Parts: sequence; structure tokens; C-alpha cells
Amino acid sequence: MFDIKWIRENASAFDAGLALRGLEPMAAKVLEKDTARRDHVARLQDAQNRRNAASREIGAAKASGDEEKAQQLITEIADLKSFVQSGEDVERRLNQELTDLLSGIPNLPHADVPVGKDESANIEHHTSGKKPEMDFEPRQHFDLGEALGLMDFETAARLSGARFVVLKGALARMERALGAFMLDIHTSENGYCEIAPPVLVRDHAMYGTGQLPKFENDQFRTTDGFWLIPTAEVPLTNLARETIHADEDLPLRYTAYTPCFRLEAGAAGKDTRGMIRQHQFSKVELVSITTPENSQAEHERMLGCVEKILQRLGLHYRVVTLATGDLGFGARKTYDIEVWLPGQGAYREISSCSVCGDFQARRMNARYRKSGEKKTEFVHTLNGSGLAVGRTLVAVLENYQRADGSIDIPDALQPYMGGLKDIEGVAGK
Repeated sequence: MFDIKWIRENASAFDAGLALRGLEPMAAKVLEKDTARRDHVARLQDAQNRRNAASREIGAAKASGDEEKAQQLITEIADLKSFVQSGEDVERRLNQELTDLLSGIPNLPHADVPVGKDESANIEHHTSGKKPEMDFEPRQHFDLGEALGLMDFETAARLSGARFVVLKGALARMERALGAFMLDIHTSENGYCEIAPPVLVRDHAMYGTGQLPKFENDQFRTTDGFWLIPTAEVPLTNLARETIHADEDLPLRYTAYTPCFRLEAGAAGKDTRGMIRQHQFSKVELVSITTPENSQAEHERMLGCVEKILQRLGLHYRVVTLATGDLGFGARKTYDIEVWLPGQGAYREISSCSVCGDFQARRMNARYRKSGEKKTEFVHTLNGSGLAVGRTLVAVLENYQRADGSIDIPDALQPYMGGLKDIEGVAGK
């Protein structure tokens, strides 16, 4: 969400920012709505002022014995009252129209984001580790998991349809282990507070982080008005909503391990086999609430926290800075962390870390007050996957596979697997 006053004063900069995303100018349309609303509000105020003045004039007219004048004023007041009442309905409609228009406009890119129309313009920031050397043809995770008898897409399809999986035995335990491992690092070393949030939320929470109204068709909704969260970013960021924080209490850093749900409506035909793109998946999320002065540094810090998990697991990855045309709706700047998958022979996204500025805070009315000052300002919000648990499991399977299809377990994960060092693969194990 944008500050309409800022758009009035910076219309050219607003349109220039949208142009970087490959979007058409919007300032004229927004300001037209804003002018109509402001003009109407001015007419309502004038009518109310005249109504108050006419009410005072009635007493004077009656005191002077001018009944005709008094009746004229009474009639005028009645007309003004009717206009004000109907005008308030119009004002609400105009306010909503402006809000709806602003709600569908994405955030403006940060000045140091590379310019480009799509992911082809993304810039590699750095890499870490080395690709594993294998003297055999590596297999993809679904071939490995099915051969082990521990990854069952057929049964999941009978239960729920496409884009679901049933994990069994050691792989089910590995998914749980990965989530616990990530949470322990983020809470004990990275300074995040663990939260167990609701996974069902109302409209205002989804609106606050930008999923509504634009991405309504990508979400699961219950019949009684709840939304299943697409990411714990939604409840975690909304912990700050409608609150004025003291600046000395910032930053707030939250983490949560939750199931996540996405319709993948915009992903028809992509990754239809395997665990890369599913309707239900697990993820450890990171959220920071901070001041404008510190948000860029917090972004770099969050990236480092995410990288630590991959480094502990011994996984090769690269970090890319997303171009303007590839940014998410609410982001000003995003780092994508892409892990190497030998079975695919490709890097695949395993986390995105984004700084959103005050874009979400305005939608949630999340503010802070500097010490000794009366005025408040909007906080800045950041979010990142720390990590997508299912995709991390995929990465472990493909990077730690043996020629016979068994799987070594990374040293850092073994304590969470009861000391198990490898997965040999017996159905139901």
C-alpha cells in the first residue's frame, strides 16, 4: 500500500518505479480517484458548515419575527442534511475505490535492484560450497524416494489428488528432523523468537501481507471464511498489526515451522512430478519487524541466517538478486537462494529473502515511535524462508545419494535422526 500524499508529490517517481517492473503508468488514474474523493469531501464539509451556520440563523430570524426566513432556513437545513447523509455513502464508496486501486499496485523496487523484465536479468550475487562429484548418473528425488519405498505419490493422489505426497519411515522423520534442526539454529544462534501461530487466518491478515485481493485465486479458503496460510509470513508479520512499538524494542524477529498451502493456480504444467511444487508443504519462516534505518542491514543479516542452514548441511547453493521484473508483489528487494540439485542438473529456489519497506506496514497499520517523540512512523517488514523444508529434503536426497540409491545423512542432521547415518530403504522402514 502506498501513501497517497507521497504519490501526489512524486507522481513521476511513482510511475518510473512501476515502469521498472514493466507496468504501465498509474499515477494519473490514482490521482483522478483521489481528486474526486477530495473534492467530494470538500463539498460535504462545506454543506456541514452551511448547515451549522443555518441552524444559528434560525434563532436570529425567529427572534426578529421573520418566520418566512426561518422556514426557508429549516427547508435548507433539511436539504443539506439529506445531501450530507447520501454524501457520506458516496464518500465511503470513493474511499473504497481508491483503496481497492492502491491495493492492487505492487511495491516499488529499491534503487539497487537490477533492472530487467524477467528472471533472465537476475544477477548472481555469490555461490557457496562445491557441487558434489558423482561417478554415477544421479537420480531425481522422486525416483530415489519411490525406490526406497518411502515416498508415495500414488497413494497421495488417491487421498487428495495431484501435487501431494505421503512420506514414510525415515523420510517422514527426516522432514521432521529438518524442521527441528532449522528452528534450533534460528532460535539459539540467530536470535529469532519461535512462534506457534494459527494456520487459519481471516481476510485482514491476508490483506495485510499482500495476498489479498490480488492473489485470491492462488489460495485455499474454507467454507466459513478462513484462509489456509500460504506461508507463516502471514501470521508472523501480522503480529505487529495495529500496534505502536517503541523503537528500542525493535527489531522483532520471529520464526515458525508450519504447514503451508497454495493452489499453485499459476503453475499449471510446472513440476507436476515430485515435491518441488505442491499444494501442501512445510516451511520454516523468518520475519523481521524493524525501523527504516535498519531494514537494509536486517535484510543482509536474514540472508546470512538462511545461508547458515545450507552450509551446516553441506549443500552447494548460489544467491541471486532478483531483477525488477521478477520481484514479488510486496518486495522492494529480494535475494533468492538456489540450491544445486544433481538429479535435475540445475539450481532450484529453496528460499527467498525480501525487504518490503513500509508496504505491508501501511496495510496493517503497524507503527513505531522514536524515544522522546510524539509522532509515529510505519515499521519496515522483512520475510524469508529459513528454509522450505520439503525442498531441503529434496536437496539432501539428491546431493547425498549413493550409486545404489541409498542416502547418506548429513552430519548436522544425524542427532535429529536418532543417530541414523544413512537410509538403506526398506518399505515401511
